[in-house]
Amino acid sequence: MKIYFTILALLIVQLITAQNTEPIQADRPDQTETPALVPKGMFQVEAGFTFQKNDELSNTNTLPTVLWKYGVNDNFELRLITEYVYEKVLDEKQDGLLPVYVGFKAKLAEEKGIVPKTSIIAHIGLPSAASANYKNEFYAPEFRFVMQHTLSEKMSLSYNLGAEWDGFSAEPTFLYTLTTGYSISEKLGSYIELFGFAPQNNKANHSFDGGITYLINNNFMLDLSSGIGITDNAPDHYVALGFSFRI
Repeated sequence: MKIYFTILALLIVQLITAQNTEPIQADRPDQTETPALVPKGMFQVEAGFTFQKNDELSNTNTLPTVLWKYGVNDNFELRLITEYVYEKVLDEKQDGLLPVYVGFKAKLAEEKGIVPKTSIIAHIGLPSAASANYKNEFYAPEFRFVMQHTLSEKMSLSYNLGAEWDGFSAEPTFLYTLTTGYSISEKLGSYIELFGFAPQNNKANHSFDGGITYLINNNFMLDLSSGIGITDNAPDHYVALGFSFRI
């Protein structure tokens, strides 16, 4: 609990003051990660709570997911992901910490003409860094290339391509995302998105979502989003809310 009180204290500081930097860019709330990196020497936290109905029998809630980021230099950031989940299947319930993921984001290219702004993100899940009922058998790597085009002063097009492993088998799950972002005002942003996952030996699932962000100041942002499954094997729907700040 101490760490959450620390986060609350930092949030209060960010509400009062904002450093003279460009507006914060976060990897949430959409599934599409941004190619932007945390500025050198800054620490960024992105936290969110998700309430998801998987099907008629089960629900999965994340309470919360937290992405911790540190800008090493202009081309590289360190990342750590912690996620606490609560699951219910019929009358059975369980909760705990999922395996912790550590990784990085590295800049590959700046936007130039038809070449998008591009970065690569890579993580590895630590099988034993989890609650007893959520430990993996093996290390679980994942990676994605994240790309973004500027369409106008208010609109952007972003997409991700990558793959991930679940820590139990050698079969990868391929992933894609495609999102259009639109700045309603200097503080209010919006997006709509299509995304999906394609296991090597199973049918792909696809979902659609959308959301809004609100910039309190250059270092503190709120978000709200919701999505639905397009295919039968995708989660029915979800609602998420969260915040991002940096110091």
